Amino acid sequence: MKNSLLYAFTLSVFFTLIACAPNTSQTTQQESNSLNQKSSPPMLISREVLLGNPSRYQGRISPDGNSMSFRAPVEGVMNLWVGQIGDFSSAKPITQDTGRGIPTHFWSLDSQYVFFTQDKNGDENWHLHRVDVGSGDIQDLTPYQGVQADQMHQSEAHPGTIIVGMNDRDAKWHDMYQVNVATAERTLLEQNDGYAYYKLDNNLKVRLAVKTSEDGSSHIFTKANNEWRLWFKVPFADSQVFNILGFDKQNQGIYMIDTRERDTAALVYLPIGETTPTVIASDDKVDVTNVLLHPRSHVPLAYALNFIKPVWHAIDDAFITPIKQLNNQLNGGSQVLAQTLDNSFWTVFTDQSNQSPIYKVFDTTSGELTDLFITQPEVNNLPLSTMHGVVIPSRDNLDLVSYLSLPLVSDPNQDGKPEQSSPLVLLVHGGPWARDQFGFNSLAQWLANRGYSVLQVNFRASTGFGKTFLNAGNKEWAGAMHNDLIDAKEWAVAQGITTDDQVAIMGGSYGGYATLTGLTFTPEAFACGVDIVGPSNLVTLLDSIPPYWESFRQQFYESVGNPATEEGLALLKARSPITHVDKIEKPLLIGQGANDPRVKQAESDQIVDAMKSRDIPVTYVLYPDEGHGFNKPENNLSFFAVAEAFLGSCLGGRIEPIGDDFSDSSIEIIHGAEYIPGLNEHMSTLANN
Repeated sequence: MKNSLLYAFTLSVFFTLIACAPNTSQTTQQESNSLNQKSSPPMLISREVLLGNPSRYQGRISPDGNSMSFRAPVEGVMNLWVGQIGDFSSAKPITQDTGRGIPTHFWSLDSQYVFFTQDKNGDENWHLHRVDVGSGDIQDLTPYQGVQADQMHQSEAHPGTIIVGMNDRDAKWHDMYQVNVATAERTLLEQNDGYAYYKLDNNLKVRLAVKTSEDGSSHIFTKANNEWRLWFKVPFADSQVFNILGFDKQNQGIYMIDTRERDTAALVYLPIGETTPTVIASDDKVDVTNVLLHPRSHVPLAYALNFIKPVWHAIDDAFITPIKQLNNQLNGGSQVLAQTLDNSFWTVFTDQSNQSPIYKVFDTTSGELTDLFITQPEVNNLPLSTMHGVVIPSRDNLDLVSYLSLPLVSDPNQDGKPEQSSPLVLLVHGGPWARDQFGFNSLAQWLANRGYSVLQVNFRASTGFGKTFLNAGNKEWAGAMHNDLIDAKEWAVAQGITTDDQVAIMGGSYGGYATLTGLTFTPEAFACGVDIVGPSNLVTLLDSIPPYWESFRQQFYESVGNPATEEGLALLKARSPITHVDKIEKPLLIGQGANDPRVKQAESDQIVDAMKSRDIPVTYVLYPDEGHGFNKPENNLSFFAVAEAFLGSCLGGRIEPIGDDFSDSSIEIIHGAEYIPGLNEHMSTLANN
């Protein structure tokens, strides 16, 4: 689990929800344009369309280039489908899950199997399963109680084998096993006695190990004569971005993402045993990301730079023309998700802000980029908003790369300059060691359609903008990190986008914490807040981190605060929203999954209890079958139905009736239904039925 710190609280499901369900109130593009020109409110788009399941998602091409796979609903639950590439009539479901669905999948390198990971009701004990594409047989390759599968490796030279990290011996550490894909028989390769993660070479030999020291730095070890020996150290300031990508073809050196001796992350090469890397690619403005290595030669081919939007750059001279051809066919967000073994085809995810994302196939020989499938074809006929990249200055002169989406009623021509102000929702990303990016965002579209402007801010501690920007967030939870959000709000007011008294704050995970911080540390700044699985108490949060994050505990301490020291404990208490609960004046909605292993239910329970004891209004929604975010479509729809009514009562935006959005949901309104107009009546009706 490389760089768990970067993704520890990232609520990817929350911020990448994409929907595509039938809608009986669709309009044509001509009608949409007419609505825009008249500046009248556009049609109300169904929540199910924007926040339900996509028709197809997570497209992949098999390594041999003959087949395709994707996630798509089977009776409303996202399952895996496989068919001949481009022939959807041949595609058939290969799983029949009836619960929370299949979240992610990938192919075996011999194209004989499809692997997928799945937990139970959000507990994040991920099991690795495989499906035999030929026979349809499904097997759990990690069938052990309480195990979490991690650190998976394959090699074309070893078909029928996958290396998997498993922590069933000790929940804190993942031992490395060689697993027979056909039988699930496992053989121990390396017992883990305190290493964060391992790196294997191209022959599936355990070659490197990374350990976190007491000061948060990363120590990289090499193995010789069956002993681990220290190779080099990566200071804490660099460790959060540092990443070993893999070995060269001869297994004599490694490619890395490295910020040592520089501010932004560079792609570098370092021979085993040496200490001075060679820089292959770098940029002074942003980190190098999305590096593509040839699947067989392991030579770096290309990389992306992402300031407002990603732009691809060639490394290998042979790819200068293909990359130019690729860039010429892109004008939004893009990611290369998979490559065939011969590197002739790439699976590319392309993402416009006001259109459905499209999975495409890039022919690296011809330079042709063709559609594989559109994830949500129905939304292309709907009145959607355009996302605009903006750079907002912080009070101490940092550049905050942000994204602004304006409702059609306030910005009819969608040029990013409002003709009239509107209420605004400050939508805060999780992590915090992550970032917002350009592209179609279902939450932003939902909010804009209801009449709200949406501002997404890459505050300090966000990734991708260099280590100075990242480390500027160290020990600044509810400090400078929150100041960035306040600065962004004030910018929006100054630009005439909104008014000072019409701004809500909303987010999941760290974004939920930011919401609680906004309502406690700056109680006058926001009209209301929506907190989804956000921590309220930093002391109890760090005391209850999952055992498999043990190797990153010191990095948390360096980034947030160390409860083992008097100074650190005082800081954590001071920066905890629950310490300042008496200051809450504005309406608050909290959503929580009962099985969340990261931000446990106690984080929401304790602040709700504190507010109840002080007669401070709060609405608390709990899902007994969810974890760190809401995966089940019916749970997702039910929560955002509540959130829509809540925001409507607070900011005055449009509201779609709840209707049957609670159907089949496990939603429990623990407290405060009376604070959202119509919610009590709706719950009573459901109970009587």
